[in-house]
Amino acid sequence: MNRKIFINLPVTDVARSATFFEALGFSRNPRFSGEGGACIVVSDTVIVMLLSHARFRDFTPKQVCDTRQAVEVLLTLTCQSRDEVDELVARALAAGGSSYDQSEDDGFMYSHSFVDPDGHGWGLVHMRDASA
Repeated sequence: MNRKIFINLPVTDVARSATFFEALGFSRNPRFSGEGGACIVVSDTVIVMLLSHARFRDFTPKQVCDTRQAVEVLLTLTCQSRDEVDELVARALAAGGSSYDQSEDDGFMYSHSFVDPDGHGWGLVHMRDASA
């Protein structure tokens, strides 16, 4: 069975956040997008649901994390090449994201990261041996 993962993230502005991820080259699935959220297709197995804070709270009784003050989660995506890592970081910065580190080359793995407009941290890695 090929499992899918749906990552649900609270965002302050659904349209802005969807536009950001589309600028990275990901697509929006209109069937699962609407006023309270946007469905972003990262790959066949990874889907990100960008949900307004009100819609996100429909799924949990807990407070939504203030990502300006605390980290709620770190997400990491694999990339097919070092160039793809660099390209996605550049796209994220051009679309209004930020980064708080530099790329890192460990020989077997190359990585860099960005922070989306809502403060969620996204790591990007290319591994020479992609069996991980």
